[in-house]
Amino acid sequence: AIPPILVFLAYHGELRGAFRTKRPLGHFARGFIGVGSMGLSFFALTRLPLPEAITLNYAQPLLVVVFSAIFLGETIRAYRWTAVTVGLIGVVIVSWPKLTLFGSGGVLGHDEAAGVVAALTAAAVSAVVMLLIRSLVQSEKTSTIVLYFSLTASAFALLTIPFGWQSMSLAQTLALIGSGICGGLGQIFMTEAYRHAEASTVAPFEYTSLILGVAVGYFIFSEVPTIHVVTGGTIVVAAGIYIIWRERQLGLERAAAKRVTPPQ
Repeated sequence: AIPPILVFLAYHGELRGAFRTKRPLGHFARGFIGVGSMGLSFFALTRLPLPEAITLNYAQPLLVVVFSAIFLGETIRAYRWTAVTVGLIGVVIVSWPKLTLFGSGGVLGHDEAAGVVAALTAAAVSAVVMLLIRSLVQSEKTSTIVLYFSLTASAFALLTIPFGWQSMSLAQTLALIGSGICGGLGQIFMTEAYRHAEASTVAPFEYTSLILGVAVGYFIFSEVPTIHVVTGGTIVVAAGIYIIWRERQLGLERAAAKRVTPPQ
C-alpha cells in the first residue's frame, strides 16, 4: 500500500511535509490498534462467508457513537441512541445463527462462532481507531495520518513473521501485492473524496462495499447470503445511514447557531 501513497503525495508536492508530525505517539497508537483490528478482520474472513464478515464490520459506526459518549463525553440525543439500538439488533440478527449452540441441524461449528466474535471485536477496535483519528486530525494533515499508518502497519505486520510465516506461491504473492496496491489506492481515493465533498455525502457510499461483498461472495466463492444476513444487514445499513444523516443535520444546526449575531 505504501508505493501508491508515496507516488500520490509526491505528485501533489506533499511528500516532504507528510513526514512532519507533532503527534508521533498518537500515530504509533493508531497504527498498533489499527493493525489489531485488521488482524481480527482477516481472521474473521477465514471463518465466515464474505457477506457476513462485511456486514458485522458495519457495527463499527454504531460503536463509534457509543464510545464517543463514553470516552469523549459527547452528548448523544434520543434519535441517535435509537438508531444505534436498532442497528445493534441488526448485528444480533446476522450473528445469532453462528452464536447459537444448537441449530436445527445440530451443533454449529466453533470456527464460525469464533469468526463472529473476531468480526465484532474488530468492529469495536476499529471504532477506537476512529476516535484516535478524530484526535489526530486536530493537529495533523490527512497525508501525514495516512502515511504514518501505512508505515506503522507495515512495521507491526513484519513482527508477526516469526509466529506463522508460510512460503507463498507466485499467484499468492501477486494477489498479496495486488491487495496492497488496491488498499493504498483505496485510501487515496477516499481521502480525495472527503477533500471534495462533505463527509455526510461520502460516508453512505462506503456501504456499497456490502453489496460488492455479496456479489463477490456469490459469483466467485459461491456463497449465498442467508435471510439473516439480508435482514440484519439491511437494518445495520439503514441505522448507519441515519446516524450519518443525523450528524449532518446537527452540524448544520451548529453552523447556523454560530452565524447568529448575539443580542447587544
